[in-house]
Amino acid sequence: MKANGLTIKELTEAVGGGITPRMVRHYHQLGLLPQPMRSHSNYRLYTDTDVIRLQRIVALKQQGFQLNHIRQILEVEPPSNPDANLMLQLQQQYRTVMQQISQLRQTASALEGLLGRDRDCQIIQAEVLAQLKLIEVETKVGLGELEKLWSGLDAQIHAHPEHFHESLQNLLPDLSTRSEIEQHLISQLVLACGDVSLVSFVKLSQGAIAKSREALKLGCEIIADIPTVAAAVDQTRLAHLGCRLETLIDNPHVTTAAEAEQAFWQHQQWRDKLKKVTKDCILVVGYAPSVLLSICQAIKQQQIQPALVIGMPIGFSHAPAAKRQLMQTNTAWIVVEGTVGGGLLAATALNALVESVIEKPDCHCYLSH
Repeated sequence: MKANGLTIKELTEAVGGGITPRMVRHYHQLGLLPQPMRSHSNYRLYTDTDVIRLQRIVALKQQGFQLNHIRQILEVEPPSNPDANLMLQLQQQYRTVMQQISQLRQTASALEGLLGRDRDCQIIQAEVLAQLKLIEVETKVGLGELEKLWSGLDAQIHAHPEHFHESLQNLLPDLSTRSEIEQHLISQLVLACGDVSLVSFVKLSQGAIAKSREALKLGCEIIADIPTVAAAVDQTRLAHLGCRLETLIDNPHVTTAAEAEQAFWQHQQWRDKLKKVTKDCILVVGYAPSVLLSICQAIKQQQIQPALVIGMPIGFSHAPAAKRQLMQTNTAWIVVEGTVGGGLLAATALNALVESVIEKPDCHCYLSH
């Protein structure tokens, strides 16, 4: 560092991470950064300590922490049991965030109830939208009128089956920059869980779709982590492609994430089996985070070379970490970031890829083999 300190521009250049002078000034206002000393010309001058603190702020922000949470983490901790105090603060912050998410989810559900209508519902939808502008909900009478509007809108659902893709087009964000296959894959994942917000958490490595389609056309092996995932896979199409479906933890009694995690840890045979998977296979993980962690380790040690890893285990600590490790490997991958996942989503991702390779056969001849 320069003897007389860094200017605000030099500070941002030293920290990197897309930080700007305007953001630094904002952090001063929020109390995240202490006010720096000033030069004779009244310019802000920063020290190495300021650089380190700003780097911590940037790093925590990149990990998903909001600025008010970061301030809690970086505050001077009291001398008596600081870890316990910080834990209580963060738990309170978490409950507040979850309450906000719940309220936003209610608003989203109301909007989905209006916007997520197919063409057969659009006439009544237009009437409801027009009446919503006029309605007075200050009184019980007004609230009753609002209930009548929803009842009228809901009455239309008995007249026809739901057209999922029509409804979805009104709710999905702009996916025009994605390939047609990727758009279909994301749509299928949203339909599998009924949550449009999932879109922002679905991540694909570069070339993941092309590599997986090539492997499927060559009849690659498919390995699911537990039988529950394998049961949700489109075995009809896989049979016509010549793809053999295997289960890693081949125990029909293992049906949950907790059971899968314990089984993989307790039985060496499953860990040994993982290291023997065929080259250019597709690995589908929907439950056990430890399976995905072991896959990442085996890839880095060049013990296995899968064509694609679909990493969607569920969990609150190991699962997000396993997904981050997968995204750092040099293999092709598809993940749903964070704690969300499950066997249905993992199988749905594979099924969408298989569907892009072969149309659904009009028979079930694979059952006779």
